[in-house]
Amino acid sequence: MTRLDTVLEVTKQVKLMSSAPIRIDTNGQAYLTNKDRNVVEELKEAGVDKISVSLNAHNKETYNLVCKPSFENAFDKVLEFICKASACFDTEITTVTIPEVNISEIEELARSLGVKFRLRQYEQFFW
Repeated sequence: MTRLDTVLEVTKQVKLMSSAPIRIDTNGQAYLTNKDRNVVEELKEAGVDKISVSLNAHNKETYNLVCKPSFENAFDKVLEFICKASACFDTEITTVTIPEVNISEIEELARSLGVKFRLRQYEQFFW
């Protein structure tokens, strides 16, 4: 069973027991890790209500520097996921306050994609 399959099954079970909205927090790389699957449609059928994508970069170069993705075209695929998700869900882009990130450019990117934007404060952990 894949991680996506687990998320889908848990979502279905929660929806059977509750009317609470279900939000998925993700890095948006679902189409890279689940090739040949219609991830957004599967999430919708399972009962997901909202999608929150952590996009801690305003462009491909910064994304590669900050997020260190395993996939070469990750930034573009994350944007593709956001576009597909926004057609089906209440979707938002979030980012953390780190020096490498141009917050206003991410806000503009969210606007251009027709999704909400939410800023999160970066908290460094010391363990």
